[in-house]
Amino acid sequence: MTRADISRLFWLVVWIVPAHAYMQSAAPTFPNPGKTSMTREQQSALGQQVANEVFQKMPVLPDSSPESQYVRRLGQKLVATIPEEYSWPFEFHVIPQKEINAFALPGGQMFVNIGTINAARNEAELAGVMGHEMAHVYMQHSAKQAGKAQTTSMIAGLAGAVLGGTVGGKAGGMVGQLGQMGIQVGAQGLMMKYSRGDESQADAVGAVILQKAGYNPQGMVDFFKTMGAESGQAPPEFFSSHPNPKNRQEAIAQQIAAWPPTEYTGDSADFNTLRQHATQQKAYTAQEIAQGAKTGQWAALNQRNGASRGSAGASAFPTAATAPPSAVSLQSVLPTGKMVIADLGPMKIQRPENWQVALPQQQGQFVTIAPQAAMTNRGVGYGVLLNGAPAPGGRRLGIDELTTALIQRIQQSNELQQLGDPQPIKVGGIDGRSTFLQSPSPFAGDEGESLKERDWLVTVPRNDGSVIFMIFVAPQRDFDRLKPTYEAMVRSAQFK
Repeated sequence: MTRADISRLFWLVVWIVPAHAYMQSAAPTFPNPGKTSMTREQQSALGQQVANEVFQKMPVLPDSSPESQYVRRLGQKLVATIPEEYSWPFEFHVIPQKEINAFALPGGQMFVNIGTINAARNEAELAGVMGHEMAHVYMQHSAKQAGKAQTTSMIAGLAGAVLGGTVGGKAGGMVGQLGQMGIQVGAQGLMMKYSRGDESQADAVGAVILQKAGYNPQGMVDFFKTMGAESGQAPPEFFSSHPNPKNRQEAIAQQIAAWPPTEYTGDSADFNTLRQHATQQKAYTAQEIAQGAKTGQWAALNQRNGASRGSAGASAFPTAATAPPSAVSLQSVLPTGKMVIADLGPMKIQRPENWQVALPQQQGQFVTIAPQAAMTNRGVGYGVLLNGAPAPGGRRLGIDELTTALIQRIQQSNELQQLGDPQPIKVGGIDGRSTFLQSPSPFAGDEGESLKERDWLVTVPRNDGSVIFMIFVAPQRDFDRLKPTYEAMVRSAQFK
């Protein structure tokens, strides 16, 4: 071989081999999740609704438990890999149930059974289960199952209150809508029904999440494969809708073959310590959970343990049944500067991005937009509550009469003081009324003392004679800090 031949060979190696290596080492990327007939706001609100149902019907470990803290840290590590424009405000919880299960609700509420933690052989396998479920949320699979015909009634809380409709679990109500999305809520747990195509897609996206978080994507397949083998001939119901483990393994192997070589995270000492603790944790069977749900055992237990997510569809004003909780940190409830649109059916309103929408669980309750820390079993201490009411006796009244009648109705069951006459206000181009009220706050002061609450009532008439009303609340000492946000929300309101 001549020197010229060697030179030509050298340049072939320089130009061709790197190009070939690049083609075989393309970094994994997240796909575009596509579009759905449900808005992000609707998906988040629906997920919050189902999560509240879970806290009523199933035991949930308190946030302070080692299992909850560990799953939360692991979950946030996985969430950090998702592009911000496609991510969701994920929250992570652990259910002390023996059976293997994990599910993530629309909007990002995730629950992991302690049986899943005990079954995982290493952190990568647990991360695989969580990454797979997170991928369902990322791809918005539940929302895509909901047809456009159901979308309008999916967020029916406010419309139902105004029109006197049913918000409960009868046909056409919230539970019926959940069923149309493939979400079943029951005392024994929650089942998300996805197609085989959805499951395969969740595997693919979950593998990307795992790789970017430093875990071997094979861990996801290993967990499902192991569980199928341990269960004998028939895999657990949780896995019955998933593709065959062997096919999944082959699909993921083909997917990751083109990815660049990666040194994945090995076994975790923290996981081994957690798993040892989890095996000693009191856990219940599905049958025991179903029985406890009938007596309200889990709702009471979760409230005592501090595992409650707050009161969806809460009353506007606190009750005296329980002592007020300690003062909440103002920093934990202050709104962020970014506002997003909340589509509530008959109206749209902007809300702070860090405040969640919670739907009513039964007719007469409120739609709430509030930070999680502000929601207690005695009421909502910071945020806005929205509802609707028909005219008394079906008569058509002016906005002044409607507002007076509404205040009198609220005063019948709440310790409420009116601080002035209703004043004119324009809301969405409609002549409404603005009234300031005062009531006890659901929160105690720093020294345990009772706090007064400032309540700003905004009433807006509708063409059918009913009235939509919003109540913006905060302890009197903090109201001025929240007032600019509340005023911006009122200015943003639009009615359909």
